[in-house]
Amino acid sequence: MSAWEELLGMLTDPLMQRALVAALLVGLAAPVIGTYLVQRKLSLLGDGIGHVALTGVALGWLVGNVMGLVPDDALAIPGAVVAALAGAVAIELVRERGRTSGDVALALLFYGGIAGGVLLISVAGGTNANLMGYLFGSISTVTSTDLGLTVVLSVLVLVVGVGLRTALFAVSHDEEFARAAGLPVRALNIAIAVIAALTVTVAMRVVGLLLVSALMIVPVAIAQLTTSSFRRTMATAMVIGVVVCTVGLSVTYWQDVPPGATIVVLAIGLYAVVSLGAAVRTRLRREHRDPHPQVPDDVELARRLT
Repeated sequence: MSAWEELLGMLTDPLMQRALVAALLVGLAAPVIGTYLVQRKLSLLGDGIGHVALTGVALGWLVGNVMGLVPDDALAIPGAVVAALAGAVAIELVRERGRTSGDVALALLFYGGIAGGVLLISVAGGTNANLMGYLFGSISTVTSTDLGLTVVLSVLVLVVGVGLRTALFAVSHDEEFARAAGLPVRALNIAIAVIAALTVTVAMRVVGLLLVSALMIVPVAIAQLTTSSFRRTMATAMVIGVVVCTVGLSVTYWQDVPPGATIVVLAIGLYAVVSLGAAVRTRLRREHRDPHPQVPDDVELARRLT
């Protein structure tokens, strides 16, 4: 079979079609919120929300089991959405009021979320395989219903994240300035927390709850090496997110490797390459810089100093 026939087979496979659409949407949406989190120096917030979302997944499993739904995980994504939203808003309110430092609040999310999730999935009758699928991604299990929810949530993230870019950047860059400018700072902060929670649940099937933060942050880190403005950073990060997600997923079609881990490793590898290129470029610029720049004569220098 030729390479073209294999590619055509991948694109016509219904499972891969759903998976590729999900990967494309995740690649677009995750770096959008990641740009704001990097600006706010909250790069690990996605990890915290991901752990809380696991508790929501477990609650969905438990409710599905009690209600006799088939399959049991029919409420997994809705449960993750509810739990992630609650956790994200709670951490934002705690951070705003200053009663607990940001790192302590994130630690509470990390440990409480993962412990609650493992416990509830066990009570609900889930297996380790089910747990691993949510923790590290299992895009081969994406159903038409999952894809529909992914489309809706991704569109919502993109509309809010891109449509309110100016206001969200202002509050992420300098809250005091945003407040002085008359912007609704609390509402905008909660909006960032909400779209972060939605992004985590969108990316859950593709890269898993433990790796979702990498897909939100690493493309932004790569973009920052090549761009200087916030708008270009976001646009570049979205392109990088789409590329690593689709390429990583395509690799898993021919090689039996975990899609989530493959996507994250590709992103980190790309970061290493771009970082090395940026370092070489900076060194070359320094070497070609004139070591003896033209110095103005005494009269001109005196005029500039007075």
